[in-house]
Amino acid sequence: MSNRSIVCRGQILSFDKPRIMGIINITPDSFYAESRLGTAMDAILGKINEMLENGADIIDIGACSTRPDSVPATEEEEWRRIASVLPHITKSFPNTILSIDTYRPNVAKRCCDMGVAIINDVTGGSSEMYDVVAAAGVPYVLTYAQSNVDNQLFPEVSRSLSLRMQELHERGVSDVIVDPGFGFYKTLEDNYFLMNHLEEFSIFNCPVLVGISRKSMIYKLLEGSPITSLNGTAVLNTIAVMKGADILRVHDVKECKEVITIVEKLKSN
Repeated sequence: MSNRSIVCRGQILSFDKPRIMGIINITPDSFYAESRLGTAMDAILGKINEMLENGADIIDIGACSTRPDSVPATEEEEWRRIASVLPHITKSFPNTILSIDTYRPNVAKRCCDMGVAIINDVTGGSSEMYDVVAAAGVPYVLTYAQSNVDNQLFPEVSRSLSLRMQELHERGVSDVIVDPGFGFYKTLEDNYFLMNHLEEFSIFNCPVLVGISRKSMIYKLLEGSPITSLNGTAVLNTIAVMKGADILRVHDVKECKEVITIVEKLKSN
């Protein structure tokens, strides 16, 4: 686990223990149907409150589905969804660290202007996005969003991320979180290769985020569905924490908190 901390709108988030990022989907088409909240404010605020009570440290809001074979919402529609709920969220939870799951620089800038503390970009980013993040002074989730992971060439994964991280630092982004990008343009074998090598991401000396909640790397292997994948998610999150994950991005916060509590107890004895 990283000994680092990041600064989120004046709040210091340390990684002396794994942190939980709760997923809030304000989309009609996210891959896990039971997570789709739309823009119904009572449902959104109720879900966020439940996640915080169950131990979430960060709330990650997504308004444009990136599930396989989805048709992305237009930038205008993505922003419309966010703009309709974000002021209510920030008013109701003023001290909560909010993250926005977006790959569009203009959306990211608008969200930062409204107080969002982290940009979670599943594409690996662009120079324009890096400039937005640098100007806002917020942490950035750098995702390894590439396919064809060669089981003998983890150094190539490292090299790709290192080049992007160097560009981020050169542009003034000081807090970077690395995400191996489970599920994004990767085969089942790619995903498990990366999980098996998760501890090697410590070479970047920055927090590592793992997002495997109810994903196809679980339900395809177990011949199930997102709905039946809670147990598999808990298993993989346990492995991820044992291998050094600093942030777990999940739909099911209570169960994730139990995973962390058990693993931390095991490590303390």
